[in-house]
Amino acid sequence: MNEARNTKHDLRPPNRIPRMPAPRPRDDEKQFDAALRPTKFTEFVGQKQVVDNLKIFLKAARDRGEPVDHVLLSGQPGLGKTTLAALVAHEMGAPLVTTAGPALERAGDLAGLLTRLDPGSILFVDEIHRLPAVVEEYLYSAMEDRFINIVLDSGPHARTMKLDVPPFTLVGATTREGLLSDPFRARFGVLLRLEPYPDGDLVAILERSAGLLAIALDPAGAGCIARRSQGTPRLANRYLRRVRDFAQVEGSGAVTAKVAEAALERLGIDSLGLVPVQRQILEVLSKHGGGPLGLKTIGAYAGEEEITLEEVYEPFLIRLGFLKRTPRGRVATEEAFRHLGIAKREQNLF
Repeated sequence: MNEARNTKHDLRPPNRIPRMPAPRPRDDEKQFDAALRPTKFTEFVGQKQVVDNLKIFLKAARDRGEPVDHVLLSGQPGLGKTTLAALVAHEMGAPLVTTAGPALERAGDLAGLLTRLDPGSILFVDEIHRLPAVVEEYLYSAMEDRFINIVLDSGPHARTMKLDVPPFTLVGATTREGLLSDPFRARFGVLLRLEPYPDGDLVAILERSAGLLAIALDPAGAGCIARRSQGTPRLANRYLRRVRDFAQVEGSGAVTAKVAEAALERLGIDSLGLVPVQRQILEVLSKHGGGPLGLKTIGAYAGEEEITLEEVYEPFLIRLGFLKRTPRGRVATEEAFRHLGIAKREQNLF
């Protein structure tokens, strides 16, 4: 598979745009994640409706001998959006080029990427909601009409250059679909939303991963990890690897329920799957009568950026019914106080 080659470059005709450097080496965590990713749909667990519909769209496009419509995948981090993009490329027999919204800062970045695509390529843009507005607008004509107009120079010497774009499929992944403009969203022919996984699906994913990593995992141990993984395969696989370390060093090597529970507790992951930052969010709210409290204040207490709190840590708290977003700020619920074992203080919610 091809990988994205991202860098800043000037606006020049295609034959003068400098070659982009090779991608940076991935760290161990990403290599592990890549090794555990399914390589075909038969290995993909969960998201049945999404997968079934996607397979139909891909088969129809193959039968017609044309690229599949542009695809927008939305959902929380770690649910398999990147994996599905790779499976789309595999099923279509097409090269996969990957990049991310923040990497495409200028129109020239986009031009260099699009003009180097092979016909039929799958262009995967992660965090597509973070594309600058000017780059997003250039994508409109590329997605619909297969060309982009680049403005060279400025002032009285300004001129427009039309660059043809080969047929391609844009697969966008986003955790915040609402941040995409309506005209941009309307250009995706296939919109699919991924939901958190039930424990049964996570157990199946863990058993597959344990087989690939040669980990002795019993059903009770898999269930313990699944229940604390917040419905997210990425977390489940990460916890499996860390629990394996505890089992290897302090146990017999087998991941049992007892070993998994003790290891996850030592990692700060409680019985519901809350991690320390999520408990800190609730704790700071409890110190202020349950809220409302602004995201900036919570971020200062937890030592996390606001966007990370909003996209990574808050969704699970909201799903549990522990947190509410109000016009005046975040509010902790009665359920949150009970889970923390904290007596509810007098609150001024609204």
